[in-house]
Formats: sequence, structure tokens, C-alpha cells
Amino acid sequence: MEVRAGVVEQYSDFATYARADSPCLAAWATEVVDDPDVVAWLSELPALKRQPNLVFAAARWHGVPAPGPYAGLREALLADDRSGGPIRETIRTRRTQTNEVGRLATLLPAFAQIAAEATRPLALLEVGASAGLCLYPDRYEYDWPPVAALGGSGGPRLRCVVDGPLPEPTACPEIAWRGGVDLNPLDVADPDTLAWLETLVWPEHDDRRALLTAAAEVVVADPPTLVRGDLLVELPALVDVAARHGEVVVFHSAVVAYLVAEERAAYDEMVRGLVAEGRCRWVSNEGRGVLPSVTATLPTDPLRGGPAVPPEHEGSFVLGIDGRAVAWTHPHGRAMTWLG
Repeated sequence: MEVRAGVVEQYSDFATYARADSPCLAAWATEVVDDPDVVAWLSELPALKRQPNLVFAAARWHGVPAPGPYAGLREALLADDRSGGPIRETIRTRRTQTNEVGRLATLLPAFAQIAAEATRPLALLEVGASAGLCLYPDRYEYDWPPVAALGGSGGPRLRCVVDGPLPEPTACPEIAWRGGVDLNPLDVADPDTLAWLETLVWPEHDDRRALLTAAAEVVVADPPTLVRGDLLVELPALVDVAARHGEVVVFHSAVVAYLVAEERAAYDEMVRGLVAEGRCRWVSNEGRGVLPSVTATLPTDPLRGGPAVPPEHEGSFVLGIDGRAVAWTHPHGRAMTWLG
């Protein structure tokens, strides 16, 4: 019963999180909460495989229409075991590795701020790099209405609505090296891999799918250095490799959330140690409950004594530089609120 209660809570939280951006997936998650048969089916999956994004994408991969009615999802899941379990097998063998390139619109101001303080070009080192789509901030152009814009690259244009005193980037930072670590690095030159990544994009988001295709072309033309391995094991040595090329910036976006609590704490301690030793800078972009030490640096609610969380940012990520929160960000990079 405890596992099933956890599934209900997970899908209820996802329904709230997705409501503004994907009516279809939000409706599916809401229906799951009140469907004991589907909750039981999900409860048989390993804990890390119950995540709504993965389950819904696997169902769509096997033909469940989206946007579409919940009945189609329900029928496919409950009939899956009778047909050999293809959806369950896809859930078991695939991962949610979108590395949403739209997030570069929220990451670029942090990179530019670090570049302005550096004496060498940047060496970008992404934790949980997937296919490395976010390692090319200099290959895009940006609009941050109503504050600023940045062009000149000739690449796709990213748009992020801004509130607050954003430090206006005046140029894309020079990138001397691009690399990353991932348990399962992806090759977007492989059609099957790219098709799976496209399926992970929420069904209503045709603009994000088009951007994913463009980002894949960038990566295929100039592949980064991607290492297969555990970030807790590989990161220090990779920092040393990156340091041969420039000012190292370790960064990640919606990655640490997939670690268990003990691993998150170990990662936090390790990367803070690397920063303290002067071996790298650190840009984090995670849900507010993922890195408590970063979230704790948000402005304080004087009545409750903890971080102030405006209602409009309940589902937002917290952008941090060297462990200090600097902005609220939309999970797909569509908006950000820079803190004073």
C-alpha cells in the first residue's frame, strides 16, 4: 500500500506541474490518481521507472495517441502484459534524457556572468549530458523580453520571458571545450535515438520538437567529448581534463533529481569542494527540492523563516551559480525571474 500511495502522490504532483504546459499529460496523470488498476500496474515497476514522463512516453512510443483520451492510455497499459509487455520493456530499457535545449535561454546569462569574470575561454562540462545538446550555448540566438536580446550566431532563436534585474549578456561566451558525463550517453546521429527523444517531448510542443531536430544537427556536426560513467566517480578527473582547455564550468539541468538523497548530498559536497579549491565554477538548474543547500539561499519568507516561494514558482527550477540561487526558471526555459 505504501508503494501505491507513493505512485498516487507522484502522479498528482506531476498533474499540477504539467497543467500549464501539457493539458493532455496533466489530464492523464489526474486520471491515473483515481484509477486503482493503473496505479497497481505502475506499482510493479522499479521505483525509478514509475516517473510519468517515462511511462507516458513509452505508451506513446507504442502507439497511444497524444493528445488523446485517457481511455487509450489505460487500455494500452492494462493490456500490455497480455501482449508480451512491450510498453513495460520500453520503460525498463529507456530513460528520460531530453536535455531540453530551450533551457539554454536560462543558462546562458549564468555562463556569460562567469565568462565576464574569467581570464580564459570556458570549458563546459555537463553532468548528465545525455546527447550533449546543451553544450552549445554559442550556437543559438536569444530573446529575453522585455529586457534584452542577443544575436550574431546565425543559429536557432530561443525565447525566454524575463522578470527581474537580469544582467544583460552582451555576447555569447567563447567556448574552448565541450564535454560531459552520463550513465548512458546518446548519439543523436542514430535515428532510433532521435525518435525516442522526440517522443519524450510533450505532445503539444511542436516547437520543442523542431528545436530538438535543429540541436541534433549542431551536435552531429561538432560532437562533444562524452564519457560513460557515474558522475560521482568520473567528475573530478573530467574537471582536470576540461581545465587544460579553459575556465571549467560544471553544469546540469534536471539531472540531480534522478539521484537518491544520499547521492545528491554526496554530489553537493563534492562539487562545492571543487569550487572551493578553485578547480571549477558551478551552474545548477534543478527543482527547488533537489539541492536544499542552493534553495536555502533564496530570499527568506519572514513569516515562515524559510525560503520564500511565490505561488507562480511552485513548479519552477532554481538556477544557482556556485551554490547561490540567482533565479527562478521555467523547466523548459520559457521564462525566468532573476533575483535582486
